[in-house]
Amino acid sequence: MLEKIELDIIVEHKKDGRAVPKTILWDDGRKFSIDKVLDVRQAAALRCGGIGTRYICKIYGKEVAIFDEEGKWFIEK
Repeated sequence: MLEKIELDIIVEHKKDGRAVPKTILWDDGRKFSIDKVLDVRQAAALRCGGIGTRYICKIYGKEVAIFDEEGKWFIEK
């Protein structure tokens, strides 16, 4: 099983209840703006375990899956 990398995320909360991730903040100070959210759905993190909301995001032209598991954000390594 692979590892979960916990993330700090800047999130915009819409009045209809949607949470839209905007920026990933790494522990070392790097920031990555999320250019576009391509897909949002309930899904399992198949490689490292866990279930929550999966966001497929476009970041610098690359598709990245980030997960929100009850308010705790992570990616799979």
